[in-house]
Amino acid sequence: MDIGTLRGLGTLLVLVATLGVICWAYSGKRKAAFDEAANLPFADDDRNDSRSNRA
Repeated sequence: MDIGTLRGLGTLLVLVATLGVICWAYSGKRKAAFDEAANLPFADDDRNDSRSNRA
C-alpha cells in the first residue's frame, strides 16, 4: 500500500461523508426540525419584546 492508495481511500471517505451529509440535510424527515430551528431567532425576539414591554 503506497501513499497514492491511501490518498485515494481518503478522498473516497470524504466523498462518502459529504454525500451522507447532503442526503441527511435534504431528507424529507428532517424538514420539520430544520424549519423549527430556522425560526428560533425569531422566537427569542418575541420573548425579549414581551420583557421590555413589562418594564
